[in-house]
Amino acid sequence: MTLVLESQPLPLQTDADGVVRVAGTRVTLETIVAAFKQGATAEQIAHDYPVVTLVDIYAVITFYLRQREAVEGYLAEQRRAGQDMRHQMEGRFDPQGIRDRLLARRAAKEQPDAATSGGREL
Repeated sequence: MTLVLESQPLPLQTDADGVVRVAGTRVTLETIVAAFKQGATAEQIAHDYPVVTLVDIYAVITFYLRQREAVEGYLAEQRRAGQDMRHQMEGRFDPQGIRDRLLARRAAKEQPDAATSGGREL
């Protein structure tokens, strides 16, 4: 029997926003690499992200190990872009006191409206 050696396509694709994801899923390259760097096995990652096949997880890890410098550069750029976006959003929407404002809004919605219940408990 002869073993046929053939290349398999890399299960990664770049979406419209420039984010690299496992093909056919919303799981990012960053997610798989971060789990791997934290010591997770491919099997553990597959358990945590069942939409990604074990074969694809191994392929992504192999890609990362073979292209570590390029992947780390991409991940650093993604972090910078995320920080820039956060600064832009914080400039547009003041984050100070947001929790208090949201809790106050929730409390106001949860208050029974005395006018509609006629002051009686329903």
